[in-house]
Formats: sequence, C-alpha cells, structure tokens
Amino acid sequence: MTLLIACGLKREARLFDLPGRNVFVVAGGGDSARLERELDDLAETHPGIILSCGIAGALSRALRSGDLIVDGDSTLVDRLRQDLPHAISGAICGSDTIVATAAGKRDLARQSGAIAADMESHIARRVAMRRQLPFAAIRVIADCAEDDLPPAALVGMRPDGGLALGAVLLSLARRPGQLPALLHTGRQTDQALRRLSDAFDTLIRAGFDRLDLA
Repeated sequence: MTLLIACGLKREARLFDLPGRNVFVVAGGGDSARLERELDDLAETHPGIILSCGIAGALSRALRSGDLIVDGDSTLVDRLRQDLPHAISGAICGSDTIVATAAGKRDLARQSGAIAADMESHIARRVAMRRQLPFAAIRVIADCAEDDLPPAALVGMRPDGGLALGAVLLSLARRPGQLPALLHTGRQTDQALRRLSDAFDTLIRAGFDRLDLA
C-alpha cells in the first residue's frame, strides 16, 4: 500500500521521499490546519497507510535521545516491531505547539498517559480515522523529558518545514547565553534523524511500502 507520511520538517521529509519508494510526504512546519488539509487530500486521491514519522520529545523520563517509539493500529505496530525489534511500543501524544519545558512535559505526560509528544501524530491519526485508513506513528526521541528547549530552537522552523536561520540567529544575538543549550539540542536532533533514517530504510527493505492489508 502507498505510504502517506506526515512529518514536521523538510529535513525529515528528505529522509523518506526517495526514488523508488511508494510514498507521499507532507511536511507540516507547525501549521496543523495545512497539514490536515493536504494529508486529507492525499488520502482521498491515494488511499494507503497513514504514517506519522519524525522526531519527538520524550515525556517519560525512561526514554533517552535516539530511542525509537511506535504507536498506532495494533496490526501495524506488530509488523513494525517485527522489522524494528528494538522499537518501544507506547502512546505518542500530538500537540499543536512545541512542548518546550520539562514542566510542560510532566504536565502532558500526566494528562495524556503518553510517553512521547510531537506535532503531527494527532492530525495523522484524525485523518486516518476519517478516511478509515490504517495508521501508525514512528518517532525517534530527540529531547529528553528533563530537557528545556532553548528559545532559538523554538523559532527554528518555517511554516513550510524549512530552517528559519534568520530567526535562530536573531534569537542568539538577543540571548547569546543559550548557545550551549542550542548546540546540545542540535546534537540530539542530528542523532535522532540518523536513527530515523536507518529505521525507515530498514522498513523499506522489508517491504513496508508494499504491504497488502486488504
């Protein structure tokens, strides 16, 4: 089946949308309304498996940067764990805004019971339910539950999912003391993206984009 992938960043989208793969990718860029509209349009014209793929923030203190988390329909989660035996199965909570502080992560964990959070999974799940299509989330932890994200990290994404370099540099100029935290966040993100790329490549080699769930 065709894979319809919802992610946040163009960096993530480039990991999935490679020649020879039966995939369509929408990078939301934090614009939840546009992401839902474009994903819904894709689901109408190319019905398939709807995936939420990308990096996530940990809500559970047991998770570390680089941990792979899967959630979704039980049949798909079982298949994902066959192909990705080191993946952790657990609830992933979607949020329309970045969960930026350790206190905010604790609150969301308590309210939702989830172990990780991102900005796309709730939208992808909603479209899948509306279109009666299978759904799964594949996420890699970037920031840990105890991490507070620096201000520059919160302004680094353009509405199209690209890097807002100017906004990042302006934030650093105003608060240069955040540079060590920003570098740490960048290293976590790079590690998570490498793990995500490896995991998705494994799924493609295993034929995940050719599943027949009929």
